Amino acid sequence: MAVDHHKNRGSIIQVFFIIITLVIVGQLLNLQVLNKNFRTRAEAAGSSKQLEYPSRGLVFDRNKQLLVTNKPIYDLMFVYNQFEDYKDDFDTTKFCRLLGVTEDYFIAALDKEWRDPRYSKSKMEPFLTRIAPEQYATLQESLYEFPGFFIQERNARAYPHHSSAHLLGYIGEVSPSILEDSTDAYNTGDYMGITGLEKQYEYYLRGTKGIRRVEKDIQGRVMGSVNGGELDVRPEAGDDLFSTIDLNLQTYGEALMQNKIGSIVAIEPETGEILAMISTPTYDPSLLAIGTERGKHYADLLSDSLQPFFNRSIQAQYPPGSLFKPIVALIAMQNGTLDPNRGISCQGAYYLNGLRLTGCHNHPYCKDVATAIQYSCNAYFVTAFREVVDRFPEENTPRQGLTDFNNYLENFGMGSPLGLDFPGEQPGNVPSAAFYDKVYANETGWKSIWLRSLGIGQGELLTTNLQLANLAAAIANRGYFITPHLTRALRDAEGNPIPAPLSLKKRQTGIDAKHFIPVIDGMEMVVQAGTARIAYIPDIPICGKTGTAENTQRGGKDHSIFFAFAPKENPKIAIAVYIENGGWGGSYAAPIVSLMIEKYLRGEITPERQWLEDRMKAANLIGGQP
Repeated sequence: MAVDHHKNRGSIIQVFFIIITLVIVGQLLNLQVLNKNFRTRAEAAGSSKQLEYPSRGLVFDRNKQLLVTNKPIYDLMFVYNQFEDYKDDFDTTKFCRLLGVTEDYFIAALDKEWRDPRYSKSKMEPFLTRIAPEQYATLQESLYEFPGFFIQERNARAYPHHSSAHLLGYIGEVSPSILEDSTDAYNTGDYMGITGLEKQYEYYLRGTKGIRRVEKDIQGRVMGSVNGGELDVRPEAGDDLFSTIDLNLQTYGEALMQNKIGSIVAIEPETGEILAMISTPTYDPSLLAIGTERGKHYADLLSDSLQPFFNRSIQAQYPPGSLFKPIVALIAMQNGTLDPNRGISCQGAYYLNGLRLTGCHNHPYCKDVATAIQYSCNAYFVTAFREVVDRFPEENTPRQGLTDFNNYLENFGMGSPLGLDFPGEQPGNVPSAAFYDKVYANETGWKSIWLRSLGIGQGELLTTNLQLANLAAAIANRGYFITPHLTRALRDAEGNPIPAPLSLKKRQTGIDAKHFIPVIDGMEMVVQAGTARIAYIPDIPICGKTGTAENTQRGGKDHSIFFAFAPKENPKIAIAVYIENGGWGGSYAAPIVSLMIEKYLRGEITPERQWLEDRMKAANLIGGQP
């Protein structure tokens, strides 16, 4: 039987090709599916995603002067999977030399706890942040030699001026707790607002990240965008914030408060917009801009015994002193226990049954409410306060009277945060009847005479300087105030307005407008012929009240306080100044208020009053007076 050799040869060839095909398919399967290293190389030679950070929103003052802007910073990132395949040929020595880091740092930076869900070998991780621009320029030329590493540009804050540090706040790295709670808003190494307006309006200022898909060659070098950028998601810039602050007034106030411990808060009464909010000692905001020296500056400020991070405008809680007396008069007149034309004698103190209990200073007879405010008579206002809280018939204590009195204080915004759009506002303290029940629990009851210090703004009564400025605004408005706030408007990158998340309420004090007339007349007389004559400006009618709050520290001088508004009719500014260890209210607080008012209303200080400005700027209440 003949054998068909041609047929057998054909079968052998078919089997051969089948085997070759299976080998090729198997190899492709191994390379593309099973072999992880090949997949990593393919990805490196294909495309990858890069985050693109948005520009953070800018911050302006009320006159559109720029307060905060952005500057580029550069971070060196790495993807471990892309580096791993080339690590045997990686020129570590050159890489470290270009960056100015040690090889120990190199090893430690890449040695992540990869089993921790916070890290991923296939995602970007920071290797070295905040690279200097000149270092970035040098590195960029050689970056193609180092697969798996690339530069990511971000924005840090820059400050055209050297003021408003407490107001603006600063940004810093996102904390681990924030990372755990956030979804896609933040990644490791991202920045966010830590304090001030940066923190309060972080949601609006931060913007939205974009994604750029880039083509890479086999060495991991970026060759361009995938599909001409069709798949990219562009970053959205943060919203711009237009604050209520008048930069010129803010800067001027900081100059007046040099070498002093305290606060200035100025408000536009009609709107509740804060014109200036100053806390001293302060610092240059650029010290905490993202940079290599930031850590040192932060440590220095943190260890400073004068506590420059402490915002004395909203966090310090002080006794209001005699600034509280107009409020006592208003409540007493509203309740009918005090007639505006009533005179009360003062023999240099408040006496009870012949005992001298609360001292006063020598002044003319106070024939009415206005002159009592003019001369700041302690006897007058202790009497008025006691009559208010004692007006209800009770066996043991004036609980109902004090509770009713405190309800008016609440209407004035005392005893609780005002709702400022700013983090850290403290409530102050208005002592309640329940508080005195505990204090005098071992007594059969408590009497108004034991609380008499409240009538002159001392004792357990505490306010923030923001609350004092707000009291001045409520008096200026003859019975109401608008919630104080620091933001006028928010606008997106195209300039479209965004509704600000503010609840601006018109809050009534519950005091009839007619009762403000004698109080305001008395406050005008304080400046014209009373305890604050140094604050007088001939053509600007100022209505104010001095205060001298007792300093409980041994050997310490009392605190100098003054609040005011101007002009008397259609007031444009209400302001409070609180200076620790400044002595009596007319010494420093009153002249500084007067200068701030003139600067805001007139734009400059007249030559006749230049001496006063020079004196206030030169006064050193921290290291001794000149």
